[in-house]
Amino acid sequence: MKPLLVVDAANVVGSVPDGWWRDRAGAAERLRDALQGRDEEVVLVVEGKARNISSVDGVRVVAADGSGDDKIVEVVRSEGTDRPVTVVTADRELRRRVTALGAEVAGPTSVPRR
Repeated sequence: MKPLLVVDAANVVGSVPDGWWRDRAGAAERLRDALQGRDEEVVLVVEGKARNISSVDGVRVVAADGSGDDKIVEVVRSEGTDRPVTVVTADRELRRRVTALGAEVAGPTSVPRR
């Protein structure tokens, strides 16, 4: 089973002030596309105005109905057993929650943006 990479889209997109706030869905789509071609199973968790973007080859998009952090924890809990899991986020509380479940964490700069 492939390692699992779970990406906090809002946190990664928001980590660079490049005008993402003018087109949140477009910024999430660019991140999604930049994540293609990785060796891990990639799950991009989106929320808010980015909730309607679709999955592409190599990147499964999961929309959070409520809190994106809660959805990330749910994905780690349900899909992260018996394989390595890395969560990409800078959110301290989310980092604490997922490491308690055995996941590793990486910062937003660990994934490509374009």
